[in-house]
Amino acid sequence: MIPAQSVYRGTFLSDAVAGLVVFLVALPLCLGVALASNAPLFSGILAGIVGGIVVGLLSGSHTSVSGPAAGLTAIVAAQIALLGSFDTFLLAVVIAGVIQIGMGIARAGILSAFFPTSVIKGLLAAIGAILILKQIPHLLGRDTDPEGEMSFVQPDHENTFSEFGELLGGIHPGAAAIGLASFALLMFWDRCRPLKKSVVPSALVVVLLGVGLSQLFHLIGGALLIEGNHLVQVPVSENLAGFFGFLRLPDFSQWSNPAVYTAGLTIAIVATLETLLNLEAVDKLDPQQRESPASRELVAQGIGNLIVGLIGGIPVTSVIVRSSVNINAGGKTRLAAVIHGMLLVVCVMFLPTVLNLIPLSCLAAILLATGIKLISPQLIREMWREGRYQFVPFIVTLVSIVLTDLVIGVTIGLAVSIAFILNSNLRRPLRRIVEKHLGDEVLRIELASQVSFLNRAALERALRSAPRGTHILLDAHNTDYIDPDILSLIREFKEQTAPVLGVQVSLRGFRDRYHLHDEIQFVDYSTRDLQDKLSSTQVLQILREGNERFRTGRQLTRDLSRQVLVTAPGQHPLAVVLSCIDSRTPAELLFDLGLGDIFSIRMAGNVTSSKVLGSMEYGCAVAGAKLILVMGHTRCGAVTAAVELACTHNNAELATGCQHLQPIVEDIQQSIEAATCDRVRSANPTEKNAVVDQVARRNVEREMARIVEESDTIRWLVEANRVAVVGAMYDVATGEIEFFEGPHRN
Repeated sequence: MIPAQSVYRGTFLSDAVAGLVVFLVALPLCLGVALASNAPLFSGILAGIVGGIVVGLLSGSHTSVSGPAAGLTAIVAAQIALLGSFDTFLLAVVIAGVIQIGMGIARAGILSAFFPTSVIKGLLAAIGAILILKQIPHLLGRDTDPEGEMSFVQPDHENTFSEFGELLGGIHPGAAAIGLASFALLMFWDRCRPLKKSVVPSALVVVLLGVGLSQLFHLIGGALLIEGNHLVQVPVSENLAGFFGFLRLPDFSQWSNPAVYTAGLTIAIVATLETLLNLEAVDKLDPQQRESPASRELVAQGIGNLIVGLIGGIPVTSVIVRSSVNINAGGKTRLAAVIHGMLLVVCVMFLPTVLNLIPLSCLAAILLATGIKLISPQLIREMWREGRYQFVPFIVTLVSIVLTDLVIGVTIGLAVSIAFILNSNLRRPLRRIVEKHLGDEVLRIELASQVSFLNRAALERALRSAPRGTHILLDAHNTDYIDPDILSLIREFKEQTAPVLGVQVSLRGFRDRYHLHDEIQFVDYSTRDLQDKLSSTQVLQILREGNERFRTGRQLTRDLSRQVLVTAPGQHPLAVVLSCIDSRTPAELLFDLGLGDIFSIRMAGNVTSSKVLGSMEYGCAVAGAKLILVMGHTRCGAVTAAVELACTHNNAELATGCQHLQPIVEDIQQSIEAATCDRVRSANPTEKNAVVDQVARRNVEREMARIVEESDTIRWLVEANRVAVVGAMYDVATGEIEFFEGPHRN
């Protein structure tokens, strides 16, 4: 049912206007598709009526318009010839409708989700190119081929491009004048804001202009006279009974003919493919980006084909040309499709002679303008920027459809797209990353999201090429599917091949259904043995490398839950880090470390005190840490407050209102030199930040010296070359840490 509320939302007028425009365009297309299919002309009109009213009412799509499909012309013509009569062909259409209904009930519409975006956009661009190429001859009055014929090879034995060579001898002056004037009016209308926003559709004005000029040329006569195949040619009945006489029933006596069922299956498959493709394409054109229920659309199309088969029409599908015209004309809901179908009924029944006054060239102008919008240069530039994996399938689809037809062209585009996907998987089924953990280097092999049997050779080569003594981590954390062949390879390598080759294999992230459980065999946390064998220089290098990983986004893979368990019995951190409480300076993240790797002390302004020194003494003398790192940072709030209070007396409330903060500020102020205040008072904000950063660095150097001077224990450890004291400055803007050594270094 059409939602009644859409009328109250102000869409009725826009849908009515769009329905009128689609009707004007669809009329010659219905006739042209029927003519190109070697079917009775009226069968195309019936398909347009049923596609508009029946499918429009049942469809869940807001903007799709159905009718006789140009992509089916070759199949329809071939099946009519094969079955021997049009009436027998109608029975095949009925069968096709039943098959489509079954496919919709079986949720076969989900197949639309597997059409690559590059192919869908290639389809849209190709339809735009075909409209331009096919409508230019009609615009200039060369109407040797039926309107709506979209295949590369034409009924007059010309092709899309060779037709242009025949234009010089086939231009009709009167039709060309109307076509060019109509196209100029459309372009002007689209660029004139008052006209573009008016309720009067430009297509209707173009049709009225075409009819008026045609009648004027009729009075003038001569070469400008327009008649015959240059006008719309709707079958005319003398009365209502004559109209219903155009209806035809299928030949049910052929129900036992196997060829009928083969034809029905062929029509159902091709019509379904074309509908799903067009539906995806139309949804991308929809300004509101609404999603159409594909399976419901198949049921609606099936019912539509069942009905057209019973009354004498040719098959219907969702049609991109009508749908794009509908969207460009401002159609908001499926009411526009229904109105277009009702107009076909009323006008064909009661006004056929009036319709036959419309020149084809003015309708060609409307389609030409639609084609220009579909193949915009912006779309081509967008696809080019997305890279070859998107652009090549897009351009191949576009060219293939133009040079063949919709079904063949899309099939070629899909094949190319699939080839690119397979090539991508064959070349990059996995990612090899060498990670330097605390214990040793680990070769992490990260599996792709989909790992098929096609990736077996690449994975086996990666596993077997690992040198003896290597530790391999197979990471399936981001993998959705793994082929049984790959699982068999992993089990065989881990249990049989790896021990022989001297390789250890750890597993991570495999789903429960694969029966490969997480098993980490390498050490990725600090242990007593590791702590004992490392020097302070080596610990400092670990911190340097960790910051480089953090800065470049290459953090190590860690199982923190496992680290909670393995560090529960005891801890053996490698370093003590004194840093600021600033929320931007968490030491474990900045150095890409795990649980149990460092002692972290955080104080505003990274200043020391007796309690801080006590914590450091415990970390080094009792727990065995090899390095003390004092880390300041740029744009430090505590240092800034200390400088402002000392030099400009700003933030004076710190000295009075926060009595426990005052000792920290006074400690930092001991790193402020006399010349610093002179620079602060005359500095702009940028220069002031630089001065504050210099004070922060001097503060780090001062705290390094205090640690050694005020703690006899730490001084003894430094002199015994068991511990080193190092300073660092972290840049909050870049993530980079600058290390600098103090006078006490082993």
